[in-house]
Amino acid sequence: MKKIAITTLGCKVNQFESAGFATGFEALGCEMVPFQATADVYVINTCTVTAKAGQQSRQLIRRILHAHPEARIVVTGCYAQMDPETVLGLADQPVTIIGNGNKHRLVEAALAEGPPDLVMLMGQIRRKKEICDLPVSRFRGRTRAYLRIQDGCDNFCSYCIVPYTRGRSRSLPLAAVLRQVKTFVDQGYRELVVTGINVGKYGLDLAERQSIYSLLDRICGDFPQLRMRLSSIEPTEVNDLLLELMLRHANFMPHLHIPLQSGDDEVLARMNRRYTRSEFAAVIQLVHRILPSAAIGCDVLGGFPGESEQAAENTYQLLAELPVSYLHVFPYSRRPGTLAATFGQQLPGPVKDARVQRLRILDAEKRKRFYQDQIGQTHRVLVERRNLKSGLLQGFSENYMPILFPGTTGLLRRVVPVRLTAMDHGQPFGGVVDELLEENQGNG
Repeated sequence: MKKIAITTLGCKVNQFESAGFATGFEALGCEMVPFQATADVYVINTCTVTAKAGQQSRQLIRRILHAHPEARIVVTGCYAQMDPETVLGLADQPVTIIGNGNKHRLVEAALAEGPPDLVMLMGQIRRKKEICDLPVSRFRGRTRAYLRIQDGCDNFCSYCIVPYTRGRSRSLPLAAVLRQVKTFVDQGYRELVVTGINVGKYGLDLAERQSIYSLLDRICGDFPQLRMRLSSIEPTEVNDLLLELMLRHANFMPHLHIPLQSGDDEVLARMNRRYTRSEFAAVIQLVHRILPSAAIGCDVLGGFPGESEQAAENTYQLLAELPVSYLHVFPYSRRPGTLAATFGQQLPGPVKDARVQRLRILDAEKRKRFYQDQIGQTHRVLVERRNLKSGLLQGFSENYMPILFPGTTGLLRRVVPVRLTAMDHGQPFGGVVDELLEENQGNG
């Protein structure tokens, strides 16, 4: 029985794919062990979305090569896809490199007989027309599961390396999606996060005439016991049809993550984002009007090349005025291989840091206001774990509030009614509504 250790950097799609590797290894009788343990095979699923992520990938590869010279080292993911020659240069011993388009062959390559001679399964990712089929049986230690329905991106935003590492948009056929959802239901998962590189383009490459909207409608209708939420969707893909689905299906969680990146029209144009600040504002106002209690999250980049003080102020003011619930704020990272890396007026680190810090303070203010507005309300919370620091149970409400509350271990992995009662240092606290818990015993 071979011992296998897997570590994952980066996005939810990578996490899904790593779970697919684990499923494949276990099906062949392997034992999964923590990445810190001694193993026969180490799989590193890398990321390169930023220069820092690429650096972290290289550091991890070096560390494992040095610490475990006798093991088979398998490197995959976006960094391996983008720069396999550098990966080879890190190693004094044979290493196996698997490109993103061949991840379905990783388990076979990792378990190949004989010494770990060099194996490179790269291929030209931009020519891939089908998504890798990586069925997942379970996510270790998680109450919610990720469902990867799509891979690749055709947008080519000027700052983003992903279209070059993931290829063109490719969708998982409907039958395979539904099989995966049923597997998760059979395994007892209560919540599903639908994810991909650009989920809004789901189905456009398939002959079966599916779309992201018809797929979500099907999943919600066929699996009413399963809470479902989207990981992220472009503002150009948020429309009346999507919001109608969220209203009609009680198990479609009122939570949307909609990337902005910049609130300045000139910067948006240089980013190759396909909307204006006014169009983005209209989308957020539409969501808030139809789903007033929904959580609305935004991605935003600080310090894009050529971003003036006025452009940064435009971004700040737009977000300050809109009813968004939280922000994910990142400093612009110059990524070799992207168009933006060639732009002039690259901003110095201190300027980027100051703009990011200001936006992160706004994020804290937005979260606090969103949580405070709902004190006294009751939410259905998926109980995920016991918080090690406080000893309280913790979980997320329908609209993605992380709530801490007292309760017994028997509530773990159940959906329970919790009334939000207080805020402390930005953290929402609540209590289980016992009478509603008894009424909904069958739904726990």
